[in-house]
Amino acid sequence: MAKFYGIAGYIFENVEIRPGVWGSDIAEKPIYGELIRNVKNTENPGQVNDNITISNQVSFIADPYAMENFHALKYVTYMGSKWSVKSVDVQFPRLILSLGGLYND
Repeated sequence: MAKFYGIAGYIFENVEIRPGVWGSDIAEKPIYGELIRNVKNTENPGQVNDNITISNQVSFIADPYAMENFHALKYVTYMGSKWSVKSVDVQFPRLILSLGGLYND
């Protein structure tokens, strides 16, 4: 298994940023773990350019923050890009993340 380092983005919806202003609160935390699966997929849904998705799985030992907020994980940085988190498998003390397409801010 290959070693992995990236930034995990937790997004909490409908948070009051300041009085009367609501939005999303973003928290980014570094994660260290292992790259379990490393697969690239391309799709061409009738467009000029192909859509690139990855079917990677990242496993890491979760700290208390990650374990309490795994439901808010939205993206992970990998090779300089933000990739969306499709699913999170909780196998205490580890979290196994399945990544998908590029994350659009």
